[in-house]
Amino acid sequence: MSRVSADYIFEGAVIEWRGPAPYFYVPMPVEDAEDLKEDARGLEYWGQVAVTATIGETTFTTALFPKDGTYLLPLKVVVRRAEGIDLDDVLEVRMRLGHD
Repeated sequence: MSRVSADYIFEGAVIEWRGPAPYFYVPMPVEDAEDLKEDARGLEYWGQVAVTATIGETTFTTALFPKDGTYLLPLKVVVRRAEGIDLDDVLEVRMRLGHD
């Protein structure tokens, strides 16, 4: 992961989890989630962190949520369709804290 002024770039494989919708997520690398947790101190609500993320040409707002020592980035259906994302795809995620 790279980080410049609370901007993050990381890669992760799409996972499916039978928790709250939308069921498909990209987990942050555990070691990088520690940096985000520090940067997001005071910005989280119920453990979730509002972010603006870009995958490919698609930018969207969402909220990360903590799971097993990292954060999961939910992949909305509209994002998955626009970028042709499937389970197990390895994606590059560009992300910043907050919503524009």
